[in-house]
Amino acid sequence: MIIVTGANGKLGRATVERLLERLPADQIGVSVRDPERARDLQRRGVRVRQGDFNEAAGLAHAFEGASRVLLVSSNTGGEGTVRQHQTAIDAAGAAGAGHIFYTSHAGADLISAFPPARSHAATEVALRDSGLAYTSLRNGYYAQTAVMLVQGALRTGELRAPQDGPINYTAHPDLAEATAIALTDGGEGDTILTLTGPEAMDTAGLAALASELTGRRIRRVVVPDDEFRAGLVAQGVPGPRAALLLGMFVAARQGAFTRVDPTLARLIGRPPTSVREVLKAAISPAG
Repeated sequence: MIIVTGANGKLGRATVERLLERLPADQIGVSVRDPERARDLQRRGVRVRQGDFNEAAGLAHAFEGASRVLLVSSNTGGEGTVRQHQTAIDAAGAAGAGHIFYTSHAGADLISAFPPARSHAATEVALRDSGLAYTSLRNGYYAQTAVMLVQGALRTGELRAPQDGPINYTAHPDLAEATAIALTDGGEGDTILTLTGPEAMDTAGLAALASELTGRRIRRVVVPDDEFRAGLVAQGVPGPRAALLLGMFVAARQGAFTRVDPTLARLIGRPPTSVREVLKAAISPAG
């Protein structure tokens, strides 16, 4: 049985839907914090059990009978995230899972300026140390971030952000499809699969593309790091969250997210969704 954690979230749920196209429902299970939100999956024959990365006993029940487990990364942040992932890795091993798949990040790096990238890298270390077969799915930066940046700019006519660099924005549906393929067809050995969109684009590129798609002039305005962080805090954004958002731009200008890899296209058998397609669907008058 393949167990998917976080199946009430965007990537987890989309992956389950793709798995249902490839496997009988009784070969799929989900581990979710709130089973009521997954009752539709249960009605379709998917095994639904409560599981929380903070509770080893609950995960033991949720992972029972697992051959493969997809650990969709937690968004707790910092050391708490790594502790949660370690609990899940240990539970999967105790349940007898033969292979763990983990949704990592294409910029995973223990010394990254982007805090989640450090957590992903630390989790990959935990996977290596576990002695279990694993596959790290190093996902490109979620394209929804580009949409949010542009939507904010459309309200003001300015895309204000720190100096950055190209980011390999990648669409959730493509990642879900590739993840389902890896879960069902992937090998047993340790693997790193880097899954990115077809191009990397910086914030100036996003502003230019948004201008083209909407017919409105969107100016790219570079904001000093300290000013950007202080502005977020002044708007009520908690300090750690402000540091995370700033870290994205700092890491981008350091080249952390520039890599574009052909693996996603190879897995899904077609070109991945471009940034243009994502933004056109989300913000253009015709979209």
